[in-house]
Amino acid sequence: MRAAVYRGKQRLEVEEIPTPEPGAGEVVVRVKHCAICGTDVHAFLYDVAEPGTVMGHEYSGVISAVGRGVSRWREGDRVIGGGPPPPGSPFPLRQEPRFNFPKAGFASERRRGYAQYVLMPEWEPLAVPDGVNDQEAALAEPLAVAVRAVRRSAMRVGDLVAVLGAGPIGLMCVQAARAAGAGKVFVSEPTEARRQAALEMGADEVVDPASEDVVERMVALTAGHGPDVVFEAAAAKPTLDQALNMVRRSGQVMLVAIAWEPVAVLPSEWMAREVCLNTTFSTDSEDWRTALGLLASGKADIGPMVNQASFVPLDDIQQAFEALVVPTTQLQMVVNPWD
Repeated sequence: MRAAVYRGKQRLEVEEIPTPEPGAGEVVVRVKHCAICGTDVHAFLYDVAEPGTVMGHEYSGVISAVGRGVSRWREGDRVIGGGPPPPGSPFPLRQEPRFNFPKAGFASERRRGYAQYVLMPEWEPLAVPDGVNDQEAALAEPLAVAVRAVRRSAMRVGDLVAVLGAGPIGLMCVQAARAAGAGKVFVSEPTEARRQAALEMGADEVVDPASEDVVERMVALTAGHGPDVVFEAAAAKPTLDQALNMVRRSGQVMLVAIAWEPVAVLPSEWMAREVCLNTTFSTDSEDWRTALGLLASGKADIGPMVNQASFVPLDDIQQAFEALVVPTTQLQMVVNPWD
């Protein structure tokens, strides 16, 4: 099969590698779409993925082969990958009390979705509901990240919410917050195309931080109090401090985006308001199931995030990653391994 193999020093090579065969209790999935995640882009940019790694964890496909003893799946079943942990086991990243994502988050022994086929244990896939197409299914993972962020937050029905950054995760946070009962959702985003997408995906108002003071504007939009909850989904140098400055007294900032370089904060500006800073990371199985349910019900819609230019063939993956490591107007890019 063909796969995009990371060879180090910001280089992806499309190579022929062995097509996996399922063993006992395993299935093989023929990948249809694999969305490019910002986490993989950071692994590429900062060269933290091990050479030989096949990345890509936001994918959808169909079961193409089942191993001995597998009764849960049949060939042709539509699935997404990377969902639940082994039955009865805690999520593996939460077992390690000192887990360090940049150092331990990119194991090379697992071949993932930037390939034509993926091998998985039978407990891992999740069935794609009727009414959710393959493109939507491939974006269930980033929606699940947003679902987890909202579930871990202190957001209550009717709360005023701000989302900083309207990339894929920020846009998903808009929809997850809406589905959870946010009263209003305000978005800060410097790129015009992403601001428009935020409005189409449920934001009540968008702010351009390049042309106005985003803290002052968010406070004004919330009657002088500040948002009840701020989801920081940008990881730009000023955005964490902006979030802590704009949130209301005793409000909460939920750190969703991963900053890979130092960011400055000035506690004297906001700590007297006794604000809370919380973090979220990755997903649990219930987040995936909730995300699929939101897609199936129409409460989440990825339509404004993708267009014809979003889809790239496997042979163009190097150029796609190079484009994504610099500021971009692109909302979401999706690799089609068979094109």
